Amino acid sequence: MAPPSTLRVGTDLVRVSRIAASLEKFGEQFLRRSFTEAEIAYASESPASTAERLAARFAAKEATVKALGLPEQPRDWREIEVCRSSSGACEIELHGEVLAAAVRLGAKTFALSLSHDGDYAIATVITTLPTHAG
Repeated sequence: MAPPSTLRVGTDLVRVSRIAASLEKFGEQFLRRSFTEAEIAYASESPASTAERLAARFAAKEATVKALGLPEQPRDWREIEVCRSSSGACEIELHGEVLAAAVRLGAKTFALSLSHDGDYAIATVITTLPTHAG
């Protein structure tokens, strides 16, 4: 029998125009501080969609923090990466300190949903954490 677990959900909404403004004001510095090489490459494949793709990915990073219940934002946003599987679906991959925190919490798998419409991008992340008997 599997140990009891608690379903955890994180959702975040990001304005695409806020990401576009950060790109314009800070350029490469913003990109390299917030996104992995793979995220930047995917977002840049379609210049007309770059800001909305990045906004959805940033929302996913925030939603992951919420789903894990982390007490503060990561020092390096690139430790939470949105990857595309061979089927084209987006998945969360963790690295560094965020991965270590997820392992300590017992989070093993994540479900991710991304969407954008107009000036908004949204992400929902679902994970399960073991329920600790008290």
